[in-house]
Amino acid sequence: MARSRIRRTERIEDYLVRIIQQPGADQGHPWPVRFLLGTLKVGSCLFAGIVAIRRFLYNLGIMRRYPLGCQIISVGNITAGGTGKTPVVEIFARELQKSGRKVAILSRGYRKRELPWYERIFSERIEPPRIVSDGKRTLLDSEMGGDEPYMLATNLPGVIVLVDKDRVKSGRYAIKRFGCDTLLLDDGFQYWKLQHRLEVVLVDKTNPFGNGNLLPRGILREPIRNLKRADFVFITKSDGNSADLRAQIHGLNPSAEIIECCHKPRFMQNVYTAAQLDLEWLKGKTVITLSGIAVPQGFENSLRAMGAKVIYCYRFTDHHRYDAQEIIDAVNKAADLNADALLTTEKDAVRFPHLETTPVPVLYLRVSIELLSGTDSFHDAVERICFKKNGRAGT
Repeated sequence: MARSRIRRTERIEDYLVRIIQQPGADQGHPWPVRFLLGTLKVGSCLFAGIVAIRRFLYNLGIMRRYPLGCQIISVGNITAGGTGKTPVVEIFARELQKSGRKVAILSRGYRKRELPWYERIFSERIEPPRIVSDGKRTLLDSEMGGDEPYMLATNLPGVIVLVDKDRVKSGRYAIKRFGCDTLLLDDGFQYWKLQHRLEVVLVDKTNPFGNGNLLPRGILREPIRNLKRADFVFITKSDGNSADLRAQIHGLNPSAEIIECCHKPRFMQNVYTAAQLDLEWLKGKTVITLSGIAVPQGFENSLRAMGAKVIYCYRFTDHHRYDAQEIIDAVNKAADLNADALLTTEKDAVRFPHLETTPVPVLYLRVSIELLSGTDSFHDAVERICFKKNGRAGT
């Protein structure tokens, strides 16, 4: 019963996501859909008002912004979901660590398991942040820490990863307990409570601003003009040919440096055995995909581009929490269709329950960021972004 209720909720969520990604014109739909779109449009207007009032109160100082006395770099989006932020946060943390910084990543931990509401009321202010990684070992799984924080923790030994809705609290905790001197604020463009030193904003080349509407009619978290707050704009999922988008961003923010990058596949890894395979293995192979991410088409098309024959696609909603039966059904489907493997994303793999054996290999695709324009290397980018201020390393 619980599983069917979850699936029903996810179907509704999936429908609403498809609705808000449609073009702004609402004509041509049946009247119930037009009514829904009109209601969402009203919601967008209300949301825009709330965003403007909140920003106004912060600018007046009525709502306080807290400095923490160390380098704070925000990596965020102006849209909801799907820009490929986690690999960018990872490579920032890695390069900062190489430069001698003691780095902590502060995340909200989207869709982590929450305490019951009655416990949260009394514990939210007194409980310390959840420590996903203390820099030596990973302490929480993806269910308790969140998918992205868990991924970052497992891929970044030596980097502290903390989860809490109150990132002022988790920032203070990182400084006091772990002696961190650099904080990476994951998904921080709209988190004004913590005073940032630098704003890095990601824009997805394949769908930069959706249909131009704010949530819930579109995917914008705030008006496009607010890109003027960004110090650096990373155009992600780029093919290196983004002249029009660069010109649009430059028109909104002439002073921001624009860097183009893509998500480059590196290798495949078995979810259960950790064995790695070269990408060449994919050529001519027949595969089934399974994903619960914001933009599954990008993942599926990348496999096709590498020579795989994708014969069936399982798609779940973003951050779907898999149970064992769903994975068993998928691998059995792959076996029935004589597929060579079941392919998933790294973000999905952290949510897979453990299985002792599978009839076909279950692999995830490991990707990393590759810069295409704007700088020679990510190390140079980090040097400029984090250490050029005032001619010395930011403190």
